[in-house]
Amino acid sequence: MAGRWKDFGHYGAQGAPGAEALGIAIEHMVTGIASPVDTDRGLAARLNYLTKTDAGYEAMDRAGIHVSPRTLMAWLAEERTPNRANRSRLDAAYWDLRRRNVATDLKHRLNNNGRGTRVEINPVDQTGVDRKHQRDLSTRSVNVRGVWDRAVDAWMNDDLAELDAIWDDIIEDLGSDYDAYSHVSSIGWAA
Repeated sequence: MAGRWKDFGHYGAQGAPGAEALGIAIEHMVTGIASPVDTDRGLAARLNYLTKTDAGYEAMDRAGIHVSPRTLMAWLAEERTPNRANRSRLDAAYWDLRRRNVATDLKHRLNNNGRGTRVEINPVDQTGVDRKHQRDLSTRSVNVRGVWDRAVDAWMNDDLAELDAIWDDIIEDLGSDYDAYSHVSSIGWAA
């Protein structure tokens, strides 16, 4: 990781490591059912999504949902409602499956047929920093190519070390100022 912010936050700057911001930005691209799992609509939609494919059953297994087929059928028929713990597990299984299902699409969209994606990097928030300690930082924009497959895979595996290495590759294109963007307030793109 780039490291000019050796004692980040000492003077009041606020932000997150770039690797975390990268993971958050990818996560924000995953959309799904808006209704909460504890509503009838949200629960039914999650159960429907999870029981359509073998991958859905695998996601439920990974989330720790181990119920009999009879119980699952009663949930689907809305004859019984899962307890709070199982609703939470169903929600986790749903989002796990959504992430897995959209990963290929994310790679395709972010790679943009080899053209990459223009990323806007917003510097740390220095509003709480005394003027004499502030750095002259501005929002930067860089076209990112060649790292998106790795980035999505690292995000899928919750591999923060790999996301950190990828972030270093991204900010390296900022020239001599790159180290000032090892922490950021946010990043974003339109893909």
